Amino acid sequence: MSRRRVVITGMGALTPIGLDLETTWSNLLEGKSGAVPITRFDVSGHSAKIACEIQREGMYSPEKYFTKNEIRRLDIYAQLTLVVSDEAMKNSGLEVDKGDATRMGCILGTGIGGINELEDNKVLFMERGPRRISPFFIPKLMSNAMAGQAAMRHGLQGPCFATSSACASSSNAMGMAMRAIQWGEADVMLTGGSEATTTALALAGFCSLKALSTRNDDPQAASRPFDRDRDGFVMAEGAAALVFEELEHAQKRGAPILAEVVGYGSTDDAYHLTAPMDDGSGASRAMTLCLKDGKLSPEDVQYVNAHGTSTSLNDKIETLAIKNAFGDHARALQISSTKSMIGHLLGASGAAELVFSALAISRGAIPATINYETPDPDCDLDYVPNVAREARVDAAISNSLGFGGHNTCLAIRRFEG
Repeated sequence: MSRRRVVITGMGALTPIGLDLETTWSNLLEGKSGAVPITRFDVSGHSAKIACEIQREGMYSPEKYFTKNEIRRLDIYAQLTLVVSDEAMKNSGLEVDKGDATRMGCILGTGIGGINELEDNKVLFMERGPRRISPFFIPKLMSNAMAGQAAMRHGLQGPCFATSSACASSSNAMGMAMRAIQWGEADVMLTGGSEATTTALALAGFCSLKALSTRNDDPQAASRPFDRDRDGFVMAEGAAALVFEELEHAQKRGAPILAEVVGYGSTDDAYHLTAPMDDGSGASRAMTLCLKDGKLSPEDVQYVNAHGTSTSLNDKIETLAIKNAFGDHARALQISSTKSMIGHLLGASGAAELVFSALAISRGAIPATINYETPDPDCDLDYVPNVAREARVDAAISNSLGFGGHNTCLAIRRFEG
C-alpha cells in the first residue's frame, strides 16, 4: 500500500512579534525582535532579565479571547493552543460538522506544559494549605491538556495526544500527525505546539544552566544565532498550529494547499542530557533520514530553517551537521534562524518554524537571521544575514534539536499535483 500524500491547508501563529499569522510574518520579514526586559515579576536576582514575552502591555491578553470561566480552566499554554488552532482551522476552511469527525485528530507538542499553574498553586498550597487548591489544578497542569482542549473545541474524535521531547516536542507532534494520515489512521490532523514558560522559577532554572543570553542592556540584539559573539538563547512564549490533510480530502473540498509535508526524521544522540554530540552525527542522521523519507536529494532543498538557538555549542554543531548531511550542497543552502527575532519557544519552536518554512515556499521570501555582525569560523554557511531575501523555495527542511539529545527534522515542498 502506497503512503497517502499530506498537505498543509491552514496555519495559525501567536508569537512575541505578532498575535496572528500575518502580523508575525510581516514583522519577521522586517527583521523585528520581540525581546524586551521582563517586568511581570522580579528579576533582580536572575542573571538573564530579558525574554521574548507575549504577556506584556499591548500584546496577549486572555480576556480578548476567553470568558472568565474559560480562563479559570485553561493554563496560558493551553489558551495559546486554542487561539492558534482557531486561526489555523479558520484559514483551512475546514468544517468538522460536514465531515467524519472520527477521521480528524489532534497531536500537539509542549516541552513543559502548565508550569504557570504549578507555580501559582505551590504558593497557594504553602500559604493557605491543601484545601485551597483548585479542582482545575491537575486538568490545567497536565501536558496533554492542550490536545484534549483542542479536540473538544473543534470536535476532533480521531487520534489525539501530546508529545514532549523538549525543544523537539512540536516537531515530533507534526511528524506523528503526518504519519497518522500517511498510514490511513486519519484524514485531517490539527498539529503544532505551545509553550509559556517565562516564569520566575523556569527562568531561574535556565539561568542556572547558563543557557540564556545575559545581554540585558540590549535585549533586541541578544539573540544572535551563528554570530561569533552569541552568548545564549532568549526565552520566549508563543504557539503555532497547522492543519495537515490528506491530499484528496483537501482537493475534494477545494481547500487552499500551502505546501506538501513529505519527510520526517527523528534520532537521539544518546550522549548528554543538555549538550549535543560534538560531531553532530545525531542531528545529521535526522536530516538524512528526513530527506530519504521525503524522497528528496540534498540538491532538491533550497532553504533550512535552523534550530539556531544562539548558544555556542548548538550553532557550531548544527552547522557541522548540515555540512555532513548535505555535503557540497551545504554551501548553496540558504539557512536562517527565526529565533533571532521570536526567541526560543522551546517545545513550540518547531511548529512556528515549520509555519515559517511553509510561508517561505508559498510567499517566495526567506526570513533573515538578524543580529549577525561578526562571522564565526565554525559557522561559515549562508545564514541569510540581517535582511530577508526574495527567493523561490521548492523544498525546505526545519530542524529541532532538544535537551535529551532529541533530533528532529521535517521536510516540506511546493505542492505539485
